[in-house]
Amino acid sequence: MRSLTVALPCLLLAAPLFAQEDTGARVTGELVNAEGANIGSVSIFETPSGLVRVNVQGTELSAGGHGVHMHETGECEGDFTSAGGHIAGDMQHGLVEGGPHPGDLPNGFVEDDGVMSYEAFTDRISIEEQLLDEDGSALIVHSGADDYVSQPSGDAGGRVACAVLTEAPS
Repeated sequence: MRSLTVALPCLLLAAPLFAQEDTGARVTGELVNAEGANIGSVSIFETPSGLVRVNVQGTELSAGGHGVHMHETGECEGDFTSAGGHIAGDMQHGLVEGGPHPGDLPNGFVEDDGVMSYEAFTDRISIEEQLLDEDGSALIVHSGADDYVSQPSGDAGGRVACAVLTEAPS
């Protein structure tokens, strides 16, 4: 398996300098496809360094790059538009002036076997304030790669997998 490393401002992908145990808030979710079948899992937690670690394990996805974003509503119905837009705050999408959104993450990569094994670190999102807000949040995997420029969502294509993020027991 190969992992994709993309440099985004305030984002670390290879973090051997940071402990990877959780120390604070944690959310998890079951990754489902458009038919509602479980195809993987999502785990997001605060690390001792204060960064938020995002881990996505998925199967049955098409080979190639896929946009991965945290969306503003904790709902995964139908074509997953029920999850709303990216968690954006007052920011622009991607690697443009005024960006990125707090919910923007680097692209994930799926090998020919259909497996995504994804890990990213960010300091732009708050689990307690943004992921566990009143209407919750979701993690979306898109059909194509994010171009990090197109507004408002990086021209990453349709939503092919979704996970409603819920607070995990401590």
